[in-house]
Amino acid sequence: MTQLIKFPENFLWAAATSSYQIEGAWNEDGKGESIWDRFSHTPGMVKNGDTGDVAIDHYHRYREDVALMREMGLQAYRFSIAWPRILPLGRGNIVQAGIDFYSRLVDELLAAGITPFATLYHWDLPQALQDEGGWTVRSTAEAFVEYTDVITRALGDRVKNWMTHNEMSVVVNDGYISGGHAPGRKNDFVGAVRTGHHLLLSHGWAIPVIRRNSPGCEVGAVINANYNMLGSNSKADRLAHNFGDGIWVRWYLDALYGRGYPADIREKLQTSAMVPADQWDFIQPGDMDTMATATDFVGLNYYFRGVTRSNEVPAEENDQQTVFQMPKDDVNWTEMGWEVYPDGLRHVLARLYFEYQVPKIYVTENGASYSDAPGPDGRIHDERRTHYLEGHFRAAHQAIQMGVPLAGYFVWSLFDNFEWGHGNSQRFGLIWTDYQTQQRIWKDSAYWYQQVIKQHGIAE
Repeated sequence: MTQLIKFPENFLWAAATSSYQIEGAWNEDGKGESIWDRFSHTPGMVKNGDTGDVAIDHYHRYREDVALMREMGLQAYRFSIAWPRILPLGRGNIVQAGIDFYSRLVDELLAAGITPFATLYHWDLPQALQDEGGWTVRSTAEAFVEYTDVITRALGDRVKNWMTHNEMSVVVNDGYISGGHAPGRKNDFVGAVRTGHHLLLSHGWAIPVIRRNSPGCEVGAVINANYNMLGSNSKADRLAHNFGDGIWVRWYLDALYGRGYPADIREKLQTSAMVPADQWDFIQPGDMDTMATATDFVGLNYYFRGVTRSNEVPAEENDQQTVFQMPKDDVNWTEMGWEVYPDGLRHVLARLYFEYQVPKIYVTENGASYSDAPGPDGRIHDERRTHYLEGHFRAAHQAIQMGVPLAGYFVWSLFDNFEWGHGNSQRFGLIWTDYQTQQRIWKDSAYWYQQVIKQHGIAE
C-alpha cells in the first residue's frame, strides 16, 4: 500500500494567475490603458513583440476556466484585479462593467466551492497615473487607497482573503533599475527607492480600508524571496550577498514588520551616491508606522536558488573559495534558466517564520517553465514539471514539520500565459494553451496535481 506524506487538515491546494497575463480584453468595456499595455506595445520591450491584448482570453472564457479549476479539485484560486478595468484613470470615474466582471468571477468560484484570494496590485498600474509620476509620487499611493475602497466595497461581502501588492521588489528593481519590466526605467535608483516607499505606504494605508469593507477578512502582502547563497566566503562575496538580500528581501520585510529600512542598505545607497542623502525627503513622519500595520499572513513567491559572486574580485583571488557548480541539464534547470532547488523553499519558509514571526504563510507562487507540447497521443508529458512540484511540496511539508505555519500552496500557474518580458515564449502552466485557438489541454502535471489534491498528500 502506498504511504502518503499527508498535509494538515485545513491546508489549501490552489493555483494562481494575474490579470494582465490572462485576461486579454485590454481595451474593452471601458478599461483604461495600463503601464503593461504601453510597455508591451513599445517595440523591442517584449520578446517577439507579444502583448497581453488577448492573452488567453480569460475575460470572455472565465466560466470555462472555473469549470477546469473545479474539475482539478482546486480549493482556492489566487487572481488579481486590473486597476484600470475599475478606474481607467486610476481615480475618479468608476467603470461598473469592470466591477461586474470580477463580481461574476467571484460568484462562479464560490459556486464551484473554490475560495477566492484577490490580489489588488499585480503590476498593471493605470498609465494615466504613470504619466503623473507613477509610484515615484505620493499621490499614486493615495489613488491606490481610493481604488482599494471601490473594489473591496463591491467584493468584500464574498472575498475574505486579500493581498495588497505582488512582489514589490520586482516592481522596483525590474521597473526602475534593470528596465526589463514596465515602466522600463534603467538605473533610476532614486525612482526605485521612492517607488518602494510608496508601494509599502499604500499597503499600510489600504489595510484598514479592506478590513472595514470586508468584515472578518484576512489581509497580507506577497513577497518574492528566492534562496541565495554565497559563491565563496570572501569579503567581497559576503558584501555583495548582503546588499542583494537587502534590496530584494530585507528592505520590504523589515519595513512590513516594524524594523524600518535596513540601516546598512540605506547607508550603502547614500555613500555610493546611488541615492544621495538629500533625496530621501519622500519619507514623512509616521510613514514607517503605517507600513508596519498588522497583517494576517505573508504570501511567498519562490522559484529557484541563486549563488552570489561579487564582480569586484576575480574568483581565483577569493579567499576560502567555494564555487558551486550546477549541471546544466533538463532536471536541474528550467527553461527560464532558473536552478531547480526545492530545499531552498524550506530555508526561506523557515526564515520568514523564525526571523520575522510571520503568523501565517502561503506559498502564493511556485512553478516551472517547460515548453512540452502535445505529442502524437495528444497528451502533454511534462514530467519535469511534476518532478519540480513534487520536490517543492516535500520541502514545504518539511517546513511544516519544523513548525512553520504554512496554510496553503498556490501553484504558478494554472495556465500557460503571457510571461511579462518573455511574452508567450515561457510556459508555466498546468494547463497548456493554444494561443491561436485558445484551446486548453491538461498537462500530465495537472492530472498529477488533481491526485495530490484528492489524496491531500504526496507519495512517500
